[in-house]
Amino acid sequence: MTQMARHKGSVASPVKGLDWILLSAIFTLAAIGLVMVSSASLHLGDRYGNSFHFLNRHLFAMGLTLIAASFVFLVPPAWWERGSTPLYFVGLLLLAVVLIPGVGKEVNGATRWIAIGSFNLQTSELMKLIMVVYMAGYLVRQKDEVTHSIWSFIKPLVMLLLASIMTIMQPDFGTTVVLLVTVFGMLFLAGAPLWQFISLLALAAAALVALVLTSPYRMARVTSFLNPWADPLDSGYQLSQALIAFGRGEWFGVGLGNGVQKQFYLPEAHTDFIMAVIGEEFGLLGTLLIIILFGVIIWRAFSIGAVAESLGQRFSAYIAYGVGLWIGLQAFINIGVNVGILPTKGLTLPFVSYGSNSLIISGMAMALLLRVYRENCSDEKARGGLPWQRA
Repeated sequence: MTQMARHKGSVASPVKGLDWILLSAIFTLAAIGLVMVSSASLHLGDRYGNSFHFLNRHLFAMGLTLIAASFVFLVPPAWWERGSTPLYFVGLLLLAVVLIPGVGKEVNGATRWIAIGSFNLQTSELMKLIMVVYMAGYLVRQKDEVTHSIWSFIKPLVMLLLASIMTIMQPDFGTTVVLLVTVFGMLFLAGAPLWQFISLLALAAAALVALVLTSPYRMARVTSFLNPWADPLDSGYQLSQALIAFGRGEWFGVGLGNGVQKQFYLPEAHTDFIMAVIGEEFGLLGTLLIIILFGVIIWRAFSIGAVAESLGQRFSAYIAYGVGLWIGLQAFINIGVNVGILPTKGLTLPFVSYGSNSLIISGMAMALLLRVYRENCSDEKARGGLPWQRA
């Protein structure tokens, strides 16, 4: 495939030019997730008259993920770049629609979903992907101004602020943090002046602290995280039960399906706290495997981004960096919450936790990353190089 054909929007081969290391890590995490969702939810399925209720829904979501990821892989990066700004406003509109009374679906006090038949669309999950695409496009359009002009540095933050306000209103504090840190990281990698970046971080940290101080609910989460044993039956309940699960697992775990915490004590064991179930049933060995697999994904994302940047494909490079920052950060927050080094937040563990929106959007992000790798291979071949020599 020539460079000219690729820039005109040619369709990638579905087989050639795949990053098999990245694919192996993704499919291994997804397979572990399938097994652990089954283990953590069989007893919950009885409420619906079918022990495999959650497993069946997770399998269906995996099927949708493969379909959505396949379509994303076939779309050239140039198309995403052209549509990055309109896509942002579509995402913003969807965030606003959720907040309309009677339209947004409320679950456990949070209004984050739009019911589409039997499927619930979580718009804040979609906004993570949209924000990465929008920022990548913006950083390419303003490549010189971002490093020299304060206004060009602030302008995307206004767009980020609009999205963050809407996610906070849902409320979805965890997604807000992911959006903020991902965008800040992309700006830093784009060469934003260090003093501006530090000032921005200080401002964001002050805003997050203010959000915690003005919300009794968030304040309770922070104080319970600092000492969950002070109130293990109320505010510190989730974290204390998660820590007990890790303690029971020791080095090698109690065995698949033999965990006790998921059945009687640990809330949201198949979603936010699935890492605690892995820790109990597979011990330290299982948790280290999960961390290593996420480490591989982050390594591949930044390696793919570095190659794209060296080839002059700046949009593709920022896409890769953004996806790596987002997936790595979300995994870090989820695992950190489970082991008690971060306050409790409602964030899933990508590819592992039960949750169709998280699984589908994460799969689409990986397909976009794989497409960037495919484009790198095409460029390398056109220039007479070998893909593995630089990736």
